[in-house]
Amino acid sequence: MGRRSDHSREELRELILQEGHRQLAQVGFARFSAREVAKRIGYSIGTIYNVFGSYDALLLALNGRTLDIWLAFLEERLAGREERRLDAAIEAYFDFALGERHAWTALYDFRLPEGVLPSDSYREKVAAITEVIVREIAAVLPPDVREEAPALARSLLASVHGHCFFALNGTFAMLGEDDPVGAAKARVADALARFGGG
Repeated sequence: MGRRSDHSREELRELILQEGHRQLAQVGFARFSAREVAKRIGYSIGTIYNVFGSYDALLLALNGRTLDIWLAFLEERLAGREERRLDAAIEAYFDFALGERHAWTALYDFRLPEGVLPSDSYREKVAAITEVIVREIAAVLPPDVREEAPALARSLLASVHGHCFFALNGTFAMLGEDDPVGAAKARVADALARFGGG
């Protein structure tokens, strides 16, 4: 039975996000069930859609929570570190993906309908992670090419992501690559060297 009077709307939103993210991290996007989330918190599925508006909005909110956790994880890994910060960021990328495998892959498995854009707040969360990498790349580039940092960050994120994804799905093992983190670091170092960075 529902407990419609137990929580304010904001409390209910947080309750849904906590249980939803727990489930997403446990079972992954393909097996995620909003109905199961509702059951676990003692509310109806209609309550979830009343709070979030739609299944897509719920998934965006859950993925947004993953992005918040990821950003905090990344910044914590970099805090107080003075040397080889990009290497630390690459390691953090792999470690977060491995440690939060289902939640991390849900960021890429979930798709909005064609023509529908994510909210501004969601795009800001994505941008916040990218901005950390832009900051770290700019710090190792010579001053006269620092304006290249945003474009370089996008390309290098794509490269590191590909290495990470191949490591997680077993492709690198099949190809005989036994150090995907080291390979990702080498590709980043090669790209930075072309711009005089290091």
